[in-house]
Amino acid sequence: MGYLVLIVDDDPMKRQLLRLILERAGFGVQEAADGTEALLSLAHNVPDLMTLDVMMPQMDGFAVCERVRQNPDTAELPIIMVSARADGGSIREGLAAGANRYLPQPVMPDKLIRTVHELLPPEN
Repeated sequence: MGYLVLIVDDDPMKRQLLRLILERAGFGVQEAADGTEALLSLAHNVPDLMTLDVMMPQMDGFAVCERVRQNPDTAELPIIMVSARADGGSIREGLAAGANRYLPQPVMPDKLIRTVHELLPPEN
């Protein structure tokens, strides 16, 4: 069946791009347009991995990441932050919030897929 990835980004074009990259690599994809929608989605169905934008309205990616880590049901969920904020301070803040990896945008497809494979165990 393949792994399921939740893409969280307020930009529909960026979500579509990530969806295409991940689906071509054989992953199932769900989408959330903001942090609140992501947390609601996680309450119903925990994916195998989540990509998370930083700059979103109402709740930024750092806050979403912290909330995910505080929930025992999602505390171990692999999280890749994918953001245009690529300065050292943002990267440190993302990792401190609990992200496993932080990739600057625009993300290269091979780098994204390689990072996803690093965080997920091989399928049987």
